[in-house]
Amino acid sequence: MSPITTGANTSVPGGQLGTTMDVDFELKPSSATEKNAADDVFGDEADHDIQYKTLSWQFVAAFMIAEIVSNGMLTLPNAMAVVGIVPSLVLTVFLGVFALYTAKLLIDFKLNHPEVHNMGDAGYIIFGPIGREVLSGGTIIFAIFAIGSEILSGQLALSVLSNNGLCATALLAIFAVATFLLSLPRTLGGLNWLGLLSAVFITICGILAMIGAGANPVSDRVVVAAVPTTFYEAFLAITGPVFSYAGHFMFFILISEMKKPEDAMKAAWVLQGFSTVFYVVFSVVIYVYIGSTVASPALLSLPPVWSKITFAIGMINFLMQVLNLKLGVLSELTLYSSGALYGHAAAKLVFFRFFRHSRHVHSHTPLGWVVWITLCFASTAAAFILATGVPIFSYLTGITASLFASWYTYGIAGFFWLHDTFYLKGGLHALRRKWVGTTLASSTVLAGAFICVAGTYVSIKVLCYIIVSTLRIVL
Repeated sequence: MSPITTGANTSVPGGQLGTTMDVDFELKPSSATEKNAADDVFGDEADHDIQYKTLSWQFVAAFMIAEIVSNGMLTLPNAMAVVGIVPSLVLTVFLGVFALYTAKLLIDFKLNHPEVHNMGDAGYIIFGPIGREVLSGGTIIFAIFAIGSEILSGQLALSVLSNNGLCATALLAIFAVATFLLSLPRTLGGLNWLGLLSAVFITICGILAMIGAGANPVSDRVVVAAVPTTFYEAFLAITGPVFSYAGHFMFFILISEMKKPEDAMKAAWVLQGFSTVFYVVFSVVIYVYIGSTVASPALLSLPPVWSKITFAIGMINFLMQVLNLKLGVLSELTLYSSGALYGHAAAKLVFFRFFRHSRHVHSHTPLGWVVWITLCFASTAAAFILATGVPIFSYLTGITASLFASWYTYGIAGFFWLHDTFYLKGGLHALRRKWVGTTLASSTVLAGAFICVAGTYVSIKVLCYIIVSTLRIVL
């Protein structure tokens, strides 16, 4: 970790962070409340045409729920069927608490370093230029694969609704176009309504799915408390719960656009409290009424009418998430609603890398809009091409989640705490004095490494099995 502290003073031409590859932070110890406007990502926006810092913590909570819950809930009942109710519930609750802890570490790091806008910025502070490139690149890759996954989810939903009346490629194209259009607003404030609607609709989708399962229980269903299994089978199943909280890579972007970043922890409490309770109730109800035959996504296990109703409602959230991913990439570099959010995030990472602190960020310049639209289109197009052209795309998505989400959601938060405690609180003496925090942070790093290695192992093993099985059939 590099010996740098809070505050930002860039040495690039024009003092614009991200304008060139040679950016140097000169950070000085200070509390978050003593930061001046120049240290903030967007600075003083009073005279700007485009104002980013407009989000309240309530809307940030809605964005977080829209991004995370839609991804997590549909796979949890299937994981419960593999390992049983008790292990699945214990893991889901533990990971919810763990994700709240890592969110706290991430938010504290952001408040100590207001110039951080995305994981790439954080990587530069902790690991230097290489860390910035790795974490930025990982964010973009993860976002594009997540957009592709959401587009495939949207295609599945449209297939169910149309009784397979249209070809798969046409359905993917329809969803991709809708995702691109919804990702175009320049600020998250312009998507307030979309995030709120997304959170509402994904909740309604889950409630209706539970009603549908309860009204149509499987007569010969098998429900067990715990299922003996191998490590490979168990970990493959619990990747659902593990990655059901994977949304932390968006937090820096969301907090940067808050009116009061110090309220971010309120949003995190709402997110983790809601998601943990919702996950527990949803997975138990679906599993108890459908049993060990529950599919992934769980909506496919419902009767046709209920499946169509829930997929129709869920499509709104799929698009929102794609939009989130684009925002993260432009800033750092997210079925209708969720996909758009991912796409917006992805585009923003790249956009801010080139134009941070320039007039193109805060003014309606032709160049700014051309680049923004191009980036939004590129992220959606890349996801569309991968989703349609790569037969093993879904398995590659699992590998991508293992490689990056394990660190963004869990492991890297430990580095944040260790860095700030060492450089802002008194070096090794502070780490020894705060031995409980040091132990927890170090354990968080090790947990992220374990999830990364184990998740990648089982994902690659599944992929190899699929490839070998396919070759046997062909040959």
